[in-house]
Amino acid sequence: MDVNKFIEEQIKQIKEKVGNDVAINALSGGVDSSVVALLAHKALGDKVKNIFLNTGMMRENEPETMKQRFAEVGVNVEIKDVSDRFFNALKGEEDGENKRKIFRDTFYKVLGEAVKSSGAKCLLQGTIKPDVEETKAGVKTQHNILSQIGIDPEKEYGFKTVEPLIDLVKWEVREVGKALGLPQSRFNTMPFLGPGLMGRVIGEVTIERVAIVRKANNIVEEELMPLKPFQCLAILFKDMATMKSDENAKGRNYGNIIAVRCIESKDARTAEITEIPYPILKKIVQRITTEIPGVIKVVYDITPKPPSTIEYI
Repeated sequence: MDVNKFIEEQIKQIKEKVGNDVAINALSGGVDSSVVALLAHKALGDKVKNIFLNTGMMRENEPETMKQRFAEVGVNVEIKDVSDRFFNALKGEEDGENKRKIFRDTFYKVLGEAVKSSGAKCLLQGTIKPDVEETKAGVKTQHNILSQIGIDPEKEYGFKTVEPLIDLVKWEVREVGKALGLPQSRFNTMPFLGPGLMGRVIGEVTIERVAIVRKANNIVEEELMPLKPFQCLAILFKDMATMKSDENAKGRNYGNIIAVRCIESKDARTAEITEIPYPILKKIVQRITTEIPGVIKVVYDITPKPPSTIEYI
């Protein structure tokens, strides 16, 4: 791929598709939407409005970090706290695929309102090729797939979508980000799923359960980032594990289970497991079980992709 030629073509296409109107860019915190933010800024300047939806399911301090990092490259980001809408929409739901569809619908309804109130007609987003492939293959619904599976975004939510990265895989997106001048902390950051930590909670998604997996995810990233993996993460299981109780306690007591995952990959289509030194694994277990009340068991998932996917839900 000729990166500079790609950038020129996409800037031209964005200008043609948006025209003289303003546009909204859905910034999620991941590599893909960050690259689109820079492309849109170069194409449209002040005519593009970057919106970061705080769904309540982001990593620790992510909204504030995103706003600060983009301010450094001259891009303003508006943060909208819509966490109540997402938690209310997901209340009581435990099925992984249903949760993804609920998240998608809530996500686009909220963005549709933002598009309408701003007078925009187009929504830019960082959809990439593997998002389409996994959704169309029935592996799992990616939250940013609409027209590719027969959903008309203009009819359903009131806007047209513009997807500059739709034909690229992850490593190509990183190359574009680098060429655009995106800081390495953005173009070389780990992938983070669109639905956020919702996708790392097996079972019902509640404020309390997301808080547990957020703390665990933060610990995992702190301890494993020095190894420079493609991606590392923590998962909160639905089932509980028996915990060792005080000998005077009556009955069986239970605690939460966290799974740790760390993988090596180039494009997320396949992945191998990172061979983490045992002392690091031991420190992760010690930190999670002492720093997060109620977590009493930590396991390390050593399943490659395939047969597994990288994320659980």
